[in-house]
This record gives sequence, structure tokens and C-alpha cells, in this order.
Amino acid sequence: MILPQPSAGGAAHALAQLPVRTALPALRAALDGPGTAVLCAPPGTGKTTLVPLVLAGLTGEGPVRRVLVAEPRRIAARAAARRMAWLLGGKVGEDIGFTVRGERRAGPRTVVEVVTTGVLLQRLQRDPELAGFDVVVLDECHERHLDADTSAAFLLDVRETLRPELRLVAASATTDAQGWARLLGGPDGAAPVVEAAGVSHPVGVVWAPPERPVRPAHGMRVDPALLTHVAGVVRRALREQSGDVLCFLPGVGEIGRVAGELSGVDAEVLQVHGRAPAEVQDAVLAGGDGARRVVLATSVAESSLTVPGVRVVVDSGLARVPRTDHARGLSALTTVRASRAAARQRAGRAGREAPGVVYRCWSEGEDGRLPAFPDPEIKVADLTAFALQAACWGDPTASGLALLDAPPAGALAAAREVLTAIGAVDEDGRATERGTRMARLGLHPRLARALVDGAPEVGVRRAAEVVALLSEEPPRAYGDDLAAAWRTARRGGDAYAARWRQEARRLASAAGEPGARPGSGSGSASGSGDVSGAGEVSGSGRGPGAGGRAGEGSGRRPGAGEGAAAARSTGGGSGSGTNGSRGPAGSSPTDDAVAGLIAALAFPERVARMRGVGSYLMASGTGAELAGAGPRPGTQAGDTSRLREAGWLAVAVADRPVGAVSARVRLAAVIDEATACAAARALYSSGEEVRWSDGDVVARTVTRLGAIELAVRPLTAPDPGLLRDAVVSGLRREGLGLLRWSAGAMSLRQRMAFLHRELGAPWPDVSDAALLERIEEWLGVELGRARRRADLERIDAGQALARLLPWATGDAARFEELAPERIEVPSGSRVRVDYGGEQPVLAVKLQELFGRQESPRVADGRVPVLVHLLSPAGRPAAVTADLASFWRDGYRSVRAELRGRYPKHPWPEDPSTAEPTRHTTARLKRG
Repeated sequence: MILPQPSAGGAAHALAQLPVRTALPALRAALDGPGTAVLCAPPGTGKTTLVPLVLAGLTGEGPVRRVLVAEPRRIAARAAARRMAWLLGGKVGEDIGFTVRGERRAGPRTVVEVVTTGVLLQRLQRDPELAGFDVVVLDECHERHLDADTSAAFLLDVRETLRPELRLVAASATTDAQGWARLLGGPDGAAPVVEAAGVSHPVGVVWAPPERPVRPAHGMRVDPALLTHVAGVVRRALREQSGDVLCFLPGVGEIGRVAGELSGVDAEVLQVHGRAPAEVQDAVLAGGDGARRVVLATSVAESSLTVPGVRVVVDSGLARVPRTDHARGLSALTTVRASRAAARQRAGRAGREAPGVVYRCWSEGEDGRLPAFPDPEIKVADLTAFALQAACWGDPTASGLALLDAPPAGALAAAREVLTAIGAVDEDGRATERGTRMARLGLHPRLARALVDGAPEVGVRRAAEVVALLSEEPPRAYGDDLAAAWRTARRGGDAYAARWRQEARRLASAAGEPGARPGSGSGSASGSGDVSGAGEVSGSGRGPGAGGRAGEGSGRRPGAGEGAAAARSTGGGSGSGTNGSRGPAGSSPTDDAVAGLIAALAFPERVARMRGVGSYLMASGTGAELAGAGPRPGTQAGDTSRLREAGWLAVAVADRPVGAVSARVRLAAVIDEATACAAARALYSSGEEVRWSDGDVVARTVTRLGAIELAVRPLTAPDPGLLRDAVVSGLRREGLGLLRWSAGAMSLRQRMAFLHRELGAPWPDVSDAALLERIEEWLGVELGRARRRADLERIDAGQALARLLPWATGDAARFEELAPERIEVPSGSRVRVDYGGEQPVLAVKLQELFGRQESPRVADGRVPVLVHLLSPAGRPAAVTADLASFWRDGYRSVRAELRGRYPKHPWPEDPSTAEPTRHTTARLKRG
């Protein structure tokens, strides 16, 4: 991009025209006083470009100071440096410079250097004093990226312990000003908040929801119907409004799809995102030449960047953020509804230069239900990289760091488990020499582990090339097969391939091969270029889709030669040679073997074994499914089918589709069992296993890799204690119904439950929960003899349950008296009492109770028995708890109803004095 040279005094003229000028005296006073300040300035006020120039003294005001500006994104860092250089009439690399991952344009004359927050973290780890810099500006701190929060915490620590004179500014368009003021002020009180009023033009709002419902975004998936609708809204905006259109979409894939649907529009369609070539980014930021433009952008265009000519914003209402799926051990970017704060920021882009309009692709009613602010990354992202940064800083628990939000204890503990497993920290959480080396590679710790451990086995260059592929996920067109994507990147001439070559060269140099050039050896990429060794690490782990379930982190480094031997032996997932040809004996490993080993080293808990065509089980215990059959555009024929037929995979990238139980594999490499075991050695175990599974006791010797069973043999003489534990586990899981409950056993349990309910102690609680709690006390003898489910089914539960009766106190002797199993009625019959309900029930034929005036009572006479009076056929005729009252008032109606139906049975007029009987009248007369 060629920018016009400014007129003399261009910076001073721009300063005089921009609203931030009113805030500069207060900002200088704050930095000359307490040394910290919060600068709140709306977009377009000059906070990103003019404020650093003024603080550096490059506008002719004040002493010259070296200023370091930290931006959250590479595109913003480059753009800010170029804008400042243009204002001074110079070139980037002179007074103004920038450093991002893989690119550095700064020299000894540089006074203002713009870096990403990832690069700033690396600088602080190498040189905590930031020697030579006088002021640090943390721009766009409202976005709450983890790197920015961590950088702020480290800088405050530096000010407190090493350089109290270091000046610090937290700058943002919209932020929690008071929260940042308290954080920057520390124990001495809040830092000054300096506000610059913006010149904002009015922005009208047009609500443009889809006519038909669309499926909510989930994971990386966005309903194509919504994207078609967004494209339609862009076409509508072009018809109804003037000026350029800026359309916000969540990611690169959605931008590409909408761009395809806009073919034929009378405007130039440009795409802006972190992966776009620098030339395209520069062209967008330079402004148009008169023709209308449609700029499709991710959230990179929300702040830091001004896109000239924009009068209309079309907002899809979606954003892509890092999330960790702890239940499945997956961490990746996911699509969410944008917050109201982000929507306001996006809308403001339409009013930067003149009145504008925002078309929002949702309804006004939905707007009120959106989250107010985005979640801070520290609350939701994988914290493995953050934990390593904190450990290298000397604060493994992060308890001494000044953070706006404390890291969640569970997520931080999970991160430390991963770091311990890969040898990055010791048992106390302190960074090891190996961990320090990993942190300086500018990679997520998982990828750093893969590079550090993989380089000695397969060569530095080849390991660096595969890690570079994993650090920025290849385009979907590259396919699902990691090795095939590697081959595509070598041949590729697209922007991704260019960035990949640059990053591979940087990593090879950082890992110990100075001057390494991809393309100088077999299986390497071609390309060249001067690449800085400056590292940049993502604290959220967004690059590699990193993360793992707590406790299932990476394995230890394989023993000497173990990983190399595994890689050399890997010619295909099933040994068939389908994933590339196996080299001659003693030759270097194939590309496919290298890709598999590096991916497995990075994500050992994701090594997976086939359990059906296209279906796998990962070592973490999560299922994984491959996408539909057939290669994708740009892949070699058979690449996808090779994954589907492989016995083992190393899954590099996976997400969870809507409603699916298993993860969906998006990028993987074919490996064999030897490679899987070498890379995931910490998950390897072998031993006896006695447990309850699938409804019975299973006793076997198992060799496993995490959740994957490698070999199983029956165990003929299992340990009795383990058997007992397995049987108890089965009872707890499936319930006491596994035992034999006869009618007598059920009656005993009901009677004991009745006495516990009515009398309390010493009568025991015999509910399921209580019996399972005291299982050893009443079932211990039988458990000692049980080896399987069938043994449990033979146990007489009533006999065992009787052990819980209060024998020690002597109360058990009164059990039959207090809760009699049967009650003798006047006819001489002994009738069973049902204790299964809230009140004991005695169901007896009416004629058998003739002559009895009082209803029976139990529990020392405290509880009346409910009498169910039956007809001669055994059918219910009446229910009473007061026999005398029934004989007096209720009997007549029952007699009148049943006498004709049962004429052979006695129906005396006065039942209270009649003879009770079980028989008919004729039998009663015969005696």
C-alpha cells in the first residue's frame, strides 16, 4: 500500500483535528504523577496512533521517550505502525516499527514499537525490566483477551518490584474503567481515568431478522440459511444506502461462503481476517478509489482499525471465541451470540466519518436478551499456556498476579496437570528448564512439547513444519488428513501456505536449527524469507485447538529412540502401507509417520483406535467420528478414505456437532499402535481389573492406553477383596433388587420400616440408601462368598436383613409383638397384615369379624390397623378403623347390598353378637 505523504506538520495538524487532543494534558499529568492511567476514548479519536506519538515526544512536545504499544491482533499492530509512520512522513522500521509473530520491522532508531500482546509476553519473560522502554500502552484492553490480561498483571509486577518509573496506560474505546483504574492503581488507590469525548455521527438501526427460523450456531457450525440471509441483507443495504458496506461475520469460512453468494453485485468484495494476505489488509485500510466496496470481516474490524468509506454495517450478530469442552477433553473456537457491547462497537463503524446505518440480522426483541459484555477469556478458555507463563514468571498459582478476574481453580488445576505431565513444571508447579524452553518457542505448551520431543526423533525441520500446520489450522479445503494437508501446503501458493512456510522457518530456528529453510530437504516446503525469531504465544490456546480433560494431559517424553522407532515403523494405520510408503531399512521416517508422531505428541489423549468404519474411541474416553466419505476439494484422491480405513489415528482437531455424543474429527493423521503408545506413554497401564460392568462382575487382566483396551485376558483367581468391592459396586449401581426378595423377606422389611417410622430407634432404617450404607453390616457374610451376579440372586435377603434387628438391646424379642406378621381374628383365622402402605392393613372377610367390637392395634397399641372388610368372594365391601361404629352404622347398607348376592352366607341383623365364621350358613349349622 502506498500512502500519500503528509504535509509539513501532518502529525500536529491531525492532532489538532482529533478529539483525543483534549485528553492529552490530563494523560501527561497522570503519567508524570502516579505513572499509570486508564484512557477511555471512542473509536476514531486517535488513541491508537496519535497518543503514542505524543507520549514518545515525536510531535515536538515533551521529552523523547521510547513507547511500546501492545495490540491484541497482528493486523491491528501492522496497521497502527503504518499509520503512525505515515503521520511522521517516514517508513515503518525507522522511528516507528512493529513486531508480530514471524515478522519484525524495527531498528535502532525506532522510538515507538507496536507489538502483539503475545510478543509482549515473550519480551517480559526474557527481559522483565523492558530495558529501554519508558511507556507501555495496552490498547483495546476492553476485549479482555487472556494475553492482554496477563501482560497487564506482569507489567504491574514489574512496576512494583523492578521499575516503578515505568509508565503504563490501559487504553480502550469501551471498558470497565473503574475496574482497570483500581487494578492499575494498586494499594495506593485508583489510577486516574482520562476520558476523550468522541465525535460520533448518528447511526440508524434497521432490524433485519430472517423470515424463517434458523438453527442456533453450535461449535464451528453456522446455519447456511443464516449466511444466505446475511448476503441478502448486504444486497438490500447496497440498494437502499450509499457508501461502502462493512459486514461482520464470525470466521473465515463464513466470510468465504457469503463472498460466494455476493458474486455479481455491483461492488468490489474484499475479505478481512487474521489469515488474509497483508496486501489485502492494506488495500482495505487504504480506502477505495471511488468504486463501492463490500468488506466482509471478522471481529478484527471491531476496534483498532478504521475502514475508510464505510457508511453501512451489516452485523450477523455472531462471534467466534475460545471455549473448553471439559466433558470431552476438547478445546477450540466456538460460535456464540455477540454481546450488546460488541454490537455497539460494530455499529459505531458506520458513523466514523459521516452519518450511517447498521442492519442487524436479529430482531429488536432478541437484542435485550443478548449478553451485556463478552466473557473474559480467563473465565472460559484453556489455561495451559497461561499456567506456563505464570510458572515461568515465578508465580505458579497466579495468586500474586493483579488480574481483573481470577482464573477458575478447576481450569487452572487441569492446566497444571497437563504441564506436569509434559515436564514443563515440577511437582510444586515451578517451571523446569524444559518448561522455560517450551515457553520461549511462542507456542501453546502442547505444540511446544511436540516440537521439543519430536525434533530429535524426526528432525527439526520436519517437526517444525508439522507443528506450524497445527499452530494455525489449515483451510478446510486442505482436507482432514494432516499428512495430506502437509503435502498440499508444500505445493500451495495461497496465503496460508506462505504463512506456514514463514512460521515453519521461525520454529526450526527457535528449536535449534539456525537458518533452517523449509524446502531444503525431503518432504520439506519450499520458500524463503527473512523471518524474525520473535515468538508469540496465545494464552488461550486458540491456535492449536488445544486443551484436554483434567488429568488426561500429555504423556511423558518417550524413552530414547522409542518415538523415532515408532515413527520409522509407521507405514500405515494398519501396517498396510496405505498412508505413504515405508522407507527402506535405516531410512528416515515417511512424511505420514512424522505427521502422526507429532500430532500424537501434541495431543496424546486424542490418539484413537477404530471401533467401526469411520468411528473411533480416543484415549480420553471420548468417541470420535469422521466426516462423510470422499475427499474434499484440494485433497489427493483417497486421503479421506485412508483415514476411514486406518486402525489408529492421532486426532489433532475435533469439535462436537449439534446433538452428537461423539466428537467430529476435522484433522487427523494415521498412526499405528506403537506410535500411539510411545506418544501417550503416561496413559499406558497394565494390571488386574475386577469391576462391575454390564450387569455382572468382570475379572480380567487389561493392558490399556487411557480408555482404549489394547489386550484383555480372563483372570482366573481374582483377589477376594477386589471381588467383594466389585459386587458391592454392582449393588450400589443396580440396586438391592439383585438379591432374592421372597414374600417373607418383603414382609420383614416392611414391618421393620413401619417400626422405624412409628417408634424410631432402636428400629433401623431399611430404605435403599440406608441399607446400601450399612451393606457390610447385614450382608457381609454373603458378600464374602459372592463372585458374580448369579450368587447375589441366590442370597435370601430376609435372612440377611434380620441381622439388623436390635438384638443387642433385647428389643428384637418384641418384634412379633409390636409388628405382628399375622393377627388372629374371631373366626380363628390368622390373617396377614400388610405394612406396605402408610397404615397397616388387615384384609379379612366380614363374617370372620362378627362379635368383635374393637379394631386391632399394633406398635404397643399406638397405631390402629385399617380393616378392609371383604365380601364372601374376597372383594372389598367396606373399609374401617372403628369396627364398633361400622357394626352400628355401616353394616346395614352392606348387608342390604350383599345379602341377596351371597344368600348361602350368614347375614345376621346384629353382627356384634353373632358367631364369627369362615363358612357358609349350612356348614355353620352342621358344626
